[in-house]
Amino acid sequence: MCGIFGFVSKEKINATPVIIDGLKRLEYRGYDSAGLALMTGRGIFCRKKAGRIFELEKVVGNNIESNIGIGQSRWATHGKPSDKNAHPHFSCDKKIYLVHNGIIENFKELRVKLEKRGHVFRSDTDTEVAAHLIEDFSKSYSFEEAVRLALKSIVGTYAFVIVNADNPTTMIVARNSSPLLVGLSDTHKFVASDASAILPHTRKVVYLHDGEFAILTPSDFRIATLDRKAVSRDQELIEWSQDEVKKNKFPHFMLKEIYEEPDAVENAIRGRLIVKDGLAKLGGLELVEDKIKRLNRVIISACGTAYLAGLTGEYMLEEYGEIPVEVEYASELRYKKQKFDARTALLSISQSGETADTLGALKEAKRKGALNLGLVNVVGSSIAREVDAGVYNHAGPEIGVASTKAFVSQLAVLSLLALFIGRQRDMSLVIGRRIASELSVLPDKMKRVLKEAPNIKKIARKYHKYDHFLYLGRKYNYPVALEGALKLKEVSYIHAEGYGAGEMKHGPIAMIDKNFPSMVIIPSDSMREKVLSNIQEIKARDGKVVAIATEGNKEISKIADDVIYIPKTLEMLTPMLSVMPLHLFAYYVGVMRGYDVDHPRNLAKAVSVE
Repeated sequence: MCGIFGFVSKEKINATPVIIDGLKRLEYRGYDSAGLALMTGRGIFCRKKAGRIFELEKVVGNNIESNIGIGQSRWATHGKPSDKNAHPHFSCDKKIYLVHNGIIENFKELRVKLEKRGHVFRSDTDTEVAAHLIEDFSKSYSFEEAVRLALKSIVGTYAFVIVNADNPTTMIVARNSSPLLVGLSDTHKFVASDASAILPHTRKVVYLHDGEFAILTPSDFRIATLDRKAVSRDQELIEWSQDEVKKNKFPHFMLKEIYEEPDAVENAIRGRLIVKDGLAKLGGLELVEDKIKRLNRVIISACGTAYLAGLTGEYMLEEYGEIPVEVEYASELRYKKQKFDARTALLSISQSGETADTLGALKEAKRKGALNLGLVNVVGSSIAREVDAGVYNHAGPEIGVASTKAFVSQLAVLSLLALFIGRQRDMSLVIGRRIASELSVLPDKMKRVLKEAPNIKKIARKYHKYDHFLYLGRKYNYPVALEGALKLKEVSYIHAEGYGAGEMKHGPIAMIDKNFPSMVIIPSDSMREKVLSNIQEIKARDGKVVAIATEGNKEISKIADDVIYIPKTLEMLTPMLSVMPLHLFAYYVGVMRGYDVDHPRNLAKAVSVE
């Protein structure tokens, strides 16, 4: 949550557009309010405003010279979105300014102590205590030591960026369970919540680890632990390009990323298939390959859309990997009494690699001796560093808050994992070749689905004024139904429910009438006849049906009100095709209802707080 950006320069620059541009690139992390603070020759200039970043632009001058600046785009936790609760927050003497991503769990206790010492608070946030705490320690210690002592007093998660008018050439940044990286160029140093904000300036980065803080000046950059131990860390090169974080010809990132879904799958499988041998080559798992052979259980841990990818992976791994699988919401798993041992693997799935609950569950499993595997998209992320081994899905940056291309890339990797584990066990060469061969041509079939966009847009126009929708699928397409309903909720605010089609008559069918349409996934697979019966049950109650069906299925057009066709593929791989019309449908409905689909209300891209 929350987007943090800052810079330190060797010379004064026109700072406002640099900060504003950085915040706009991070706005998908939060957009309740925004603010900035710039070091000037007359002290620190600060402006903050509730609402989107363009509201901040209205109250900030465009020609403020500075060599140090910080900014934040907020997703509210403590305190309603307002001018006073927007970041940066500052000390009583208005010398110390900071921005924060995370939650300070002991802020009430700290606030009471600080108020007794004469500090006056101006906001309802947890963050403000940090500014006053640093100010309090600064009465007896240097800026650096005051920050270190303050951080040791704080319980919770944080990424902080801090400046002090009495130290006009110094910025201090710190991290604990909230993402933060430092970008380095010849003339500037940048700090940001993720790489998208610094790509216009540099691709060289250093990732901070938990419990570390860094001191940035125009001529120096050093990292230390909160126990004063110096840290040496090499620079890394971001693999993404600047063009990948631009909308280019598309009106929204969400639509751009849906059109990138074939590329996301192609990138996920590139170099990982040996078709003639029916094998998947997953280099990130080679060091633990023997441990994987001995596994007798896999637990998949994830949240949101990644959890739904995990549900699909459960079918893949059980059917083809021949291994029992459980899928758990990470937010629940970390608090369950779960048995882990050396023959259990926890597979953590997260696009950002920073999802707080998923990271928490991973650490709990690690303490109990499980083999920890990861499926993440962001190199250098917390989960990528914590796991024993893992696989990157290489989907590229995903800016739209509603995840689309990351979902299909996760499915692609899970299918590779099913092939990898299956061929370790009893999967035949023939079956392995069939899966590998069909995977290799799947991106081209996905491009064919995109050609259905005009038809999907037409169907969306027909249904965009309905206030309720039921999504149904069976077996591999049950999680796809959940994903379709989730996307519609996220970007159009329509009440949508996803169900296993066989469960419809155990309750949801009570809702069906002419005003409650259903989206039904009915590919030509082992579940076709069962789902066809479910459609008949809906039609018998005057319900409208939009069907996602396999090309060549003429029968369905006689029953459903509208049909969207997808190419034929293996049953296991069908979700990567069937989900694409649902993503497009949600996108078009959201736009037709007049909403900003890239910035759905109340949502943020990376959930880095509980």
